[in-house]
Amino acid sequence: MPIPAPNLYPPFNIVRLSHVELIVTDLAKSRAFYVDTLGLQVTDEDSEAIYLRAMEERGHHCIVLRKGDAPRARDLGFKLFGDEDLDKAEAFFRAKGLPVEWVDRPFQSRTFRTRDPHGIPLEFYVKMDRLPPIHQKYALYRGVKPLRIDHFNCFSPNVDESVAFYNEIGFRVTEYTEDEESGHLWAAWTHRKGGVHDMAFTNGTGPRLHHTAFWVPTPLNIIDLLDLMATTGWVDNIERGPGRHGISNAFFLYIRDPDGHRIEIYCSDYQTVDPDLEPIKWDLKDPQRQTLWGAAAPRSWFEEGSLFEGQEPVPAQLNAQPIIAP
Repeated sequence: MPIPAPNLYPPFNIVRLSHVELIVTDLAKSRAFYVDTLGLQVTDEDSEAIYLRAMEERGHHCIVLRKGDAPRARDLGFKLFGDEDLDKAEAFFRAKGLPVEWVDRPFQSRTFRTRDPHGIPLEFYVKMDRLPPIHQKYALYRGVKPLRIDHFNCFSPNVDESVAFYNEIGFRVTEYTEDEESGHLWAAWTHRKGGVHDMAFTNGTGPRLHHTAFWVPTPLNIIDLLDLMATTGWVDNIERGPGRHGISNAFFLYIRDPDGHRIEIYCSDYQTVDPDLEPIKWDLKDPQRQTLWGAAAPRSWFEEGSLFEGQEPVPAQLNAQPIIAP
């Protein structure tokens, strides 16, 4: 199925991805993982939630850890350009017959929640409380030295449909994997901010959150994190990597938090600002698609993900088999 032409004049203007809220079962364990190990900065916390930001971020938070009975992913947050875009976005989703709920969010301006056609929970806002810059406060840097949230990847039961919908609201495809036998998309990487992706889709039972990614300064920071995790009780939370992706060319590591939420540590992809940049096509059976060096991903990477709160996943419509590590 052909990739849709870029929609350069969408109905409203999304600047970038912004934040995610994860339901965790033990705030103390999650704090030890995200703060003490990864190095994210606490901006607010109480007995029910912890708000975190990375070192380059001026907004109040990029991730919210909220205490709950069972692990779940909640809203994927996106920042819009202006108030008029928020009203246009509301009208767009209502016209599609998708739910719109205006909500009060701490540290954010007017915000509404909705879902995409497959049920991924989305949150849109314009302004978040600004905090003083800390990117030059080097005494605060620790762990993997996370600089900023980079992207989401979600399992989709129909990647063609997901790409078509997000294309309509202005996401542009940078790279994609096609199943040669059926001609359908198996995965796609789409962006708003000029990197390889803000939002990616992987074929599978969905919708589920596959991972949230954080950008770090260099591959050496990832090596340092591996040494730290291996010697502080987190070795079993290392899932895949380190390595270099064929798709995106990024250096990566996949790890799991105490509740199994997958986090990618990520650096070294490329710029995609040009509106006429041609998407790069990959064959599902290309061994360098997953990892440039040829190493296949483990089965868990293709089958496990975080359930979205209030949404039951459905099986993928495309039955195509990627290369899986033995």
